[in-house]
This record gives sequence, structure tokens and C-alpha cells, in this order.
Amino acid sequence: MTLPKPPVAQKIPRRIEQLGRVRTDDYAWMKDENWQQVLRDPKALRADVREHLDAENAYTKAVLAETEALQAQMFAEMKGRIKEDDSSVPAPDGPFDYYVRYDLGAEHPVHARRPRGASEGEEVLLDEEALSKGKAYFNVGGAHHSPDHELYAWAADEQGSEYYQVRVKDLATGQEVGPPIESAYGDFCFSPDSQWLFWIWRDENARPAKVFRRAARPGADGGADDVLVYEEADDGMFLGVGVTADDSHILIHVGNQETTELWLIPAADPTAQPVVAEPRQVGVKYAIEHWTDRWVIRTNADDAVDFKLCVSEAAVPARSTWRDWIAHRPGHYVAGFAAFANHLVRAERVNALDTLVVTARDGVEHIVSFDEEAYALNLEGGYEYDTTTTRFVYQSPTTPRQTFDYDMATRERTLRKTQEVPSGHDPSRYVARRLFAKAPDGQEVPVTLLMLKETPQDGSAPVLLYGYGSYGHAMEPSFSIRNLSLVDRGWIWATAHIRGGSDKGWGWFLDGRKEKKPNTFTDFIACAEHLIAEGYASMGRIAAYGGSAGGMLMGAVANLRPDLWGAIIAAVPFVDVLNTMSDTSLPLTPPEWPEWGNPIEDPAAYDLIESYSPYDQVAAKAYPPILATGGLSDPRVTYWEPQKWVAKLRECTTGDAPILLKINMEAGHGGASGRFDFLKEIALDYAFAVWAIEGTWKAK
Repeated sequence: MTLPKPPVAQKIPRRIEQLGRVRTDDYAWMKDENWQQVLRDPKALRADVREHLDAENAYTKAVLAETEALQAQMFAEMKGRIKEDDSSVPAPDGPFDYYVRYDLGAEHPVHARRPRGASEGEEVLLDEEALSKGKAYFNVGGAHHSPDHELYAWAADEQGSEYYQVRVKDLATGQEVGPPIESAYGDFCFSPDSQWLFWIWRDENARPAKVFRRAARPGADGGADDVLVYEEADDGMFLGVGVTADDSHILIHVGNQETTELWLIPAADPTAQPVVAEPRQVGVKYAIEHWTDRWVIRTNADDAVDFKLCVSEAAVPARSTWRDWIAHRPGHYVAGFAAFANHLVRAERVNALDTLVVTARDGVEHIVSFDEEAYALNLEGGYEYDTTTTRFVYQSPTTPRQTFDYDMATRERTLRKTQEVPSGHDPSRYVARRLFAKAPDGQEVPVTLLMLKETPQDGSAPVLLYGYGSYGHAMEPSFSIRNLSLVDRGWIWATAHIRGGSDKGWGWFLDGRKEKKPNTFTDFIACAEHLIAEGYASMGRIAAYGGSAGGMLMGAVANLRPDLWGAIIAAVPFVDVLNTMSDTSLPLTPPEWPEWGNPIEDPAAYDLIESYSPYDQVAAKAYPPILATGGLSDPRVTYWEPQKWVAKLRECTTGDAPILLKINMEAGHGGASGRFDFLKEIALDYAFAVWAIEGTWKAK
């Protein structure tokens, strides 16, 4: 086929001098200097930028026109695997069971409750589907009932910009109480006495900067006086609020990727000034939970790379009061924990496999684990503290989600729900495997595979290799109704558990950040080469797939080994790393310096970032087919990153493979907000992969 001609972006060279180094950015004009307003109102986008994005979207639509039937088919398959009138397993809290459910055809859920243990008497708390009507984008962040069960609060974002509006409803009257909270973060909490709401304000650069408190039930005048509780002076810190499991304290969480600080407010006096638990120390992370008569602290202090648990009986758990309880064991990553009145459950990860360890107050421990070769095990907990029941979810690439209630005293598992696949799913048709690829430095990198049992292992099957590798996020081997649309067509789905994630512990993360970031890229390439060597894949028949920081991975491996890939899909890709990390006005720049380094002040960080920044390293070489996607109101990876990257790729490539850009003009980082609309974006990605690998784009 003959492809239409792509848009040609104008070049307006901008000279940038930094730390004695000079670079030229021909496409800097694509960044609307009024981007803050665009986040709040996408219609404010500069006309020339909008014109170019519209042209890019039209070009992508034209090029992929022949895949529209496949997109529609894949979308129908994915939708057919979703139980449309689904509901969550009810979570008990006092007199009620709380749950969310979907009506047939609904994009958004209903939040509801009914009397505890009853099957009737539903009370609707929040109808997201009704609120979303007439809106191009609608997403609810936090949604919580008050501890006294009388109020319901929710945070809604209607642009995808992650500026939320928080509203509170009186459940007895159905009326909203007080004015909505504007420019909020999606994270908020009620005080345990239900009298106060603690919320986080986002500044003009979309950063969480202040914690406020307001009366949950404003006075008769309908006004709401918001009182400043905490203000963070460091632009590089994120904020969060919450309540301890035993309802004894309100917590303010301050932190970034490598440093934590927690502030305490006694629940008995919610208007008291917060008191710091342990002042921040660069490189020391800690999380705390109050376990009735003591604090439990999860920390990496004292070189506990994979974390340990400490306890403190002090009223304020300063580090001087911590004593080791669950000692650090290298390779046994303590990923998190939850406290109940008489038990504590910690999640551990060893060599990319999860277990749960239950500890009773008398110190007796037992382990909850499963036997599959690769699986995901996630602790869900619940609302109640004085209970012997916790909840966890088990799944694997072949096994749909199973929700269990687990009695920590009797060790009895009760299966509460198995994910239904209405169109049918037979796990026996598939096989999941765990391989280990050898990285250039000798490290063993796990790779999880999913395929049909009859899929040949002779290199003929197309492979989708997925990766992320940043911020310590592990790629769990979970069940996906989406991936089956490729696997059922004879594809092999492979997940690379590369460094930069915590798949093999926190040290696995540390070995893929800052000066060790290149390990992330070479690990991914090693996984592809191992798949080829083992007969699962062949050169040029691998589609590489990653999003956000995983999109940076896609850009890096496109530059390093363009010959390996038959296609690259980069979703909301963080590809303009050097420019973004040098722009302190952007929401995530100061908070991200611990991950990548600060190229404004550190010459070594500048040189390192420049050496792998996908946009800066685009060069004259034959790039494979590439699809980059983004969202206009994305505050995390701004729209101009993929826009600039695609323009430069087209300018430099020596091949004829198509390079496409698709920007959602009505969404942000997560794409479309509806559960079905989102699948259309995934179907586009997958159809592009099939189209590119099959080579139907090539001129005949």
C-alpha cells in the first residue's frame, strides 16, 4: 500500500545553554507557554499547536484506516470479556456492606451500600454514570464515607488534568453540604470522629503543596472555612493524607522516591498542630502504622535495602525509639503491611513472586502463598480493624482474579468471587512460563510469558514485549482480559521484569535509577535477545510496548537497537527527558530529580540524561514502525513530549516505516475515563502492533 504523506512540522531552532553545554531544540515551539491554563481548559491551546495535533491525528487515522475493522473486532472481544453488570465483593464496616457495581452498558460505576449481611436494601451513595453524562471526560479519584456513615465525599476530575473538585453529600438528605473544594488533589480523608475533612491543594503548577482542614458539616451559612494545617516548602515532595488502621491518628505523608517524612495529628484532637514522627533524612524511607499499643515502622534505614520492620512504644515514634522487629533479609523485599487488632500482615516479594506473612500478637507467623510459576498476590484489607478477617486477591496470567477472605486466626480461605469472563475463558488452553534472561552484567532478569499451548516455539510467533522499569513499580504477572486478544491470535505476550522496578526487591529498583538507569534499557534488550535465543521470537517480529516512564524505555531501545523491533508502541511516553528535567515549572520536575538526577545543577546528571534521553538521541537510522500516544491535558507527561519526538523521528529516520502520533484531545495521562472507551485505545495499540508486524504498511 502507499501511505499518505505525514504532516511536516516547522523547525524553529531554539538555542539552549546549560552548565556550559549547548543544545538546539527545533521543536520547542510545540510547548504552549500557557500550558497551565490548558490543563484547566483544553480549549485554551494555542491555535498553531492545535492545528498540528489535529493534522497528526488525521494522518494516524488515515494510515490505520485499514485496521479499523480489526480495532472494532478487538474492542468487541475485550468488551465481551467484561461482565457488564459486575460488582465488587462487599466490604463490611459496622452496620453496612459497602461496594461498587456497574449497570449494563455503563462506563462508570455506582457506589452503594446495604445493611450488613443483607442482599436487599441498597442505598446509592454516588452514581458516577449519571454525573458523567454530557462530559467528554469524567474520573473519580478518592471516594469515602465518613466513619459515622452519615456523609459521603468524592473527588472528580473533568479534564484529565488531575485538578479535582471535592464534594460532600449528607446521606440522610441527599443534599451536598458546603461549597465544593476547588483545585484539590484526589487524596483526602475524614477524621475518625467524622467532624473534619483533610484535603490537599494543588498549586498553579499542579503540585500538591498544602494540606487544609475544613468542617465536614459546615455551619448554617453554608460557608466552609478551610484552615491551613501543613505547607510543604520543597517543590520536590508529594503530599498525602490518611488515618491509621486503629483510628488513633491522622497522618500527613510527605515524600518522594527516596525520602519520607510523616506528621501526626491525634484523632482525639483533630484540630491540633501536626507533630513530625521522624524528620526527613535524604535516602531514608519509612511508613508507620499504629498497632493498638505500639507503632510499626517499615523502613530502609540502617542499609536495610529490602526494608525491615521496626516497632516503637513511644507516643511519637522518632527514629531513636525504633527497635528492629522483622530483620532485614537481602532478597526478601518487604513491600508493605497492614495492621489489625490481633494480627499484622506483611507482603513480601522474593525473585518476582509474592507471599503474605501473617504475624499474630504472640509472634507466631505463617505464610500465605500459591504454587503457579508466575502469579500476583495483593492484600486488599478492609475497613475494619477489630477483625480476624483480611482480604486478598490472587491472579495469574492464566487465572482470572480470585478474591479471598482469609481468617488470620483459623487460616481458612473463603473464595468470595472469581472474575467472570462472559465470553468464556478456559485456563487449560494457555501456558504461563517464567524465564530468566542474562543481562550484560550477569544479572538474571525475569520474563513472564503467556501463550496458547499450541503456539510454536520456533521463532515464527509474533511477540509483544512489555516493560516499565521505573519508580520501583513491579510489573506483576496478573490476568488481563485485554492481552488475550493478541494471545488468541497466536501472539506471545511477554513481560520484562527489568531493573528500575522492584520485581526482585528494592535493590532491583536502585540498580535502575540515576547513574544506573541504562541498566533498565539493556535489561529490556537482553530480554528480547533471550526470547530470540530460546526460539520464542525472531528479529523484527517483536513489538515493544510501554507507557509513561515505560514510554521513555521505548524511546531508548528504539535508539539503541532499532533492528530488534517490528513495532514500538509508546503510550504517553516520557521522551523529552533532558528538557523536562530542566524545566522547574513542570509539575513533576523537582519531585523527579531523585529518580533521574538534576541536570540544572549537576553536570554529571546532565551528561547522563542527555546520553539516553530518547528525544536528544534520535539519529539517522532506520527506525521501525512507531505509534506514540498522549493526552492533551496530561500533567505528568505533557502532550508536547510525544509530539516533539515524532517530529524529530520523522526528520531523522533513514527508513520508510510509518511513525504515528495519536493525541487524545479530551483526556490526560490515563487516557479515556470510561471502562469501555479506554478499551478502544488499547484496541488501537494492539491493531497497530498486528498491522506493523505483518508488514501490510510496506509499499507493494
